[in-house]
Amino acid sequence: TACTNAASKIKDESEASSSTPAAERQASSMQEAAQEPQTISTTVDPNAPLPKFSFDEESHDFGTIEEGTIAKHDFEFTNTGEAPLIISNASGSCGCTVPQWPREPIAPGETGIIHVEFNSNSRPGNQSKTVTLNSNTVPNKKVLRISAMVNPKPKTGEEQG
Repeated sequence: TACTNAASKIKDESEASSSTPAAERQASSMQEAAQEPQTISTTVDPNAPLPKFSFDEESHDFGTIEEGTIAKHDFEFTNTGEAPLIISNASGSCGCTVPQWPREPIAPGETGIIHVEFNSNSRPGNQSKTVTLNSNTVPNKKVLRISAMVNPKPKTGEEQG
């Protein structure tokens, strides 16, 4: 009987709290929300100082490498804008491409490095990968590219037969 009493108390309390059915209360609150003016602005002040990436190069070809090689390259950039440049994230197009980037703001006129490592293990053939940078620049994404021709490892006797 305790469960029955608890259920009836919940029912009694919900009926006492409002004599308006739930559907009517929801419709009423939706109408009120629709009548409120929307003041969300997504515009950027065109006169605000902005940071800007200027890379020495935005793509790098490692040439021909042997499968299993971890190829490394540094992309150097300068903030040629008028505000500190902040890189919030950098991500490779797959797990074989790992970027490292400066976590601190890069002041106007200062340089920074995006270090990229490409692990060619189990990736024979022509490879083309990207690193996407998210930052406070306009536009807020910058894509760097790496490529390589990966010579496959010679098959061992066990793998051949």
